[in-house]
Amino acid sequence: MNSHTTITGSGSFIPATVKCNRDFITQEFYAEDNERLKTEPQIIVDKFLSITGIAERRYADKNMTASSMGIIAAKRAIADANTDPETIDYIIAAHNFGNVCATSTQSDAVPSIASHIKHGLGIKNPNCIPYDILFGCPGWLQGVIQADAFCKAGIAKKILVVGTETLSRVIDKFDRDSMIFSDGAGAVVLESKATNAGIIGASAQSFTLEELNYINMGPSYAPDAEHGTIYIKMQGRKVYEFALKQVPLAMKACVDASNISITDIKKIFIHQANEKMDEAIIKAFYKLYELPAPENIMPMNIHMLGNSSVATIPTLYDMVCKGELPEHALHAGDIILFASVGAGMNINAVCYRV
Repeated sequence: MNSHTTITGSGSFIPATVKCNRDFITQEFYAEDNERLKTEPQIIVDKFLSITGIAERRYADKNMTASSMGIIAAKRAIADANTDPETIDYIIAAHNFGNVCATSTQSDAVPSIASHIKHGLGIKNPNCIPYDILFGCPGWLQGVIQADAFCKAGIAKKILVVGTETLSRVIDKFDRDSMIFSDGAGAVVLESKATNAGIIGASAQSFTLEELNYINMGPSYAPDAEHGTIYIKMQGRKVYEFALKQVPLAMKACVDASNISITDIKKIFIHQANEKMDEAIIKAFYKLYELPAPENIMPMNIHMLGNSSVATIPTLYDMVCKGELPEHALHAGDIILFASVGAGMNINAVCYRV
């Protein structure tokens, strides 16, 4: 039996602080031209819910950082895998902003988030190599792709991949898009094992010519905002159009390279970016095969957790594995598809047999 890179454990950390849509009703919003939006905040919030599906999101407590959340998710994944952390060969930590304290928008990524996680896990083994990956929202899934390459090359046998983010600390509260973003962390342990389960194919793409700044950093939209501070910004319409065109093609490339039939796919774990966009991507993906999208194919947690970037897929996967989304379940032999899109503009997908 051939060896495959297999997920042997998963874990997540969901912050306790809930930020509901009603909390934004008193917020003034401004446009890119620094002009105040004349639409009433209640109408803005209601329209936001109808488009994104987000009713609430989670923010990290003031004493938490991306690395501290990542440590908790990692410990839970290691416990779930029932493995000794000293036997981990690599720790790959996906994020976009490093550690950002609750009282500052300045990023701290020295030492790396992965190094913080290794320290927090108490790993003494000097041959356990921690490093970070910056790849936009698809960062965690790109870490999984790298882990698979390491295992196939014989460089490693056991790898911890973590996605963690505190986006609530880099958002412009005067920008209505700020309501999308949230905090969280997810992790998996991947091992090279002689089994039929595991990763069976992957694809990745990057578009940086016209698309580079669809998601970037920029000043606040408020006219009297503090100068010199920049926040995460997004050209929502362009992101939507780009994702709807390119993500289904990348998903198809992954499925075709995996030599499986689209009808074999039981679940699709897609980056929780926007409910309407994700639904449109799934429909467009199946349309490439001249098929309707099956019902109940796509688990979602965006309604209550928002968009936590690199953490969305691993937290969603962990919730399904732990039975926290009872309408979705995974069984041995099921083929699932992971897919993500984000800043870069980067896209990736992975086919996996449970």
